[in-house]
Amino acid sequence: MGKLPVSIAFLGGFQWLFFMFANTVVIPISIGGAFGLEQIEIVSAIQRSFIFTGIACILQGLIGHRYALMEGQSGLWWGVILSLAATASTLNMELTTIGGSIAVGAIISGLLVSFLGMFGLGNLLKKWFTPVVMFVFLLLLANQLIYIFLKGMLGLNNSEYIDVRVACFSFVIAAFTIYLNVKGKGVISNLSLLIGMVVGWIGAVFLFQHETVTTVKTTPFLTWFPWGEPSLEWGIVLTVVITGLLNTTNTVATLKGAEDIYERKTQPKQYRASLMLSGGYTSLSGMLGLVPYAPYASSLGFLQSTGIKERLPFFIGSALFIFIGAIPTLSAFFSTIPHSVGNTILFVAYLQLFRSALRNIEGLQFTSKTIYRIAFPALLGMAIMNIPTEAFTQIPVLIQPLVSNGLLMGIIAALLSEFIFYFSQTNRAIVEKQQSIEQ
Repeated sequence: MGKLPVSIAFLGGFQWLFFMFANTVVIPISIGGAFGLEQIEIVSAIQRSFIFTGIACILQGLIGHRYALMEGQSGLWWGVILSLAATASTLNMELTTIGGSIAVGAIISGLLVSFLGMFGLGNLLKKWFTPVVMFVFLLLLANQLIYIFLKGMLGLNNSEYIDVRVACFSFVIAAFTIYLNVKGKGVISNLSLLIGMVVGWIGAVFLFQHETVTTVKTTPFLTWFPWGEPSLEWGIVLTVVITGLLNTTNTVATLKGAEDIYERKTQPKQYRASLMLSGGYTSLSGMLGLVPYAPYASSLGFLQSTGIKERLPFFIGSALFIFIGAIPTLSAFFSTIPHSVGNTILFVAYLQLFRSALRNIEGLQFTSKTIYRIAFPALLGMAIMNIPTEAFTQIPVLIQPLVSNGLLMGIIAALLSEFIFYFSQTNRAIVEKQQSIEQ
């Protein structure tokens, strides 16, 4: 492969910067809102997110899996943390207690993932997470996140009723962004999310001045346990530890997908190094009040659309992201993005998760019996997502956060279903072999 020209490398670096920004900026804002943090604390979280994401990407590219794949704040973790924060009143707990327990669970799960990764967890996960399990995981994740984004698009984050003006504006921006992505050519299509964000941001400033916030110029960058001091609510800690283990599916799915793009097999040592780093990031995220990390499967689509697979542009984009995070004024400025605009852009971006989910089951043959492998876990997870959290109050507190989470229950049900299917298929093969021997 020829050496990449410097100009192309820097252009690719700016594209990576935009991609990282679009996938990162809304997360600390939404988490800050869920935990009732002050604006100055949210800006500080944005700074930490930018710097930590840039560092995480560089380390993965250098000593981890060594692909040009964004290491970002995980959608699975994000959805679970928002869900737990929303259950504070149902669980009769303070938000700081929930936040402190999430931090403890993240530290424990990070250490566990690093330890298991060191001893070959990646190879084991490749066997457990079959295409059916990955379909259920991606489908439920898309369903949960799209619901969160849609609430922001409709103005339901600030009110109990739909704000018609905000909703109409959000859907116009969504349609505009999708149009650019589908009909645009070259750089227009590649940067459709960025263009949609800028246009939406400018439009919101003129139309919804009440939604914009004042820029904060001085922020305390390093803050330990901003969601709450460490606490041990074991139901939440258990849910978070399970989330950390299930989050390793992002690593497996993304590195498997990278094999097609890079035209080579991902080696066990790459899984090992990537999981060890992601586990370390997870523990540190718990202390710093950040959503824990994982390789982004959406990076695969980015690589395919740009056609630039080299690591140099990826490193340039990561370094620029660190630079933005290191300047408080820039971080504070980016924190002023209206929630409705940020949610609209992520709504469009994460629609691609549905495509990723369907690709996992392409070619699988289903009958009236085997369809249960997908129908049971997928529909069970969606059903639990639609049950009011108050309905789970009679369930023991230790397992209440787990059983009330449709995403986690759906994944666990998919794993159990696949185990039963595999066990029954193995038994059938043994019986058929014995019958053939007897004949």
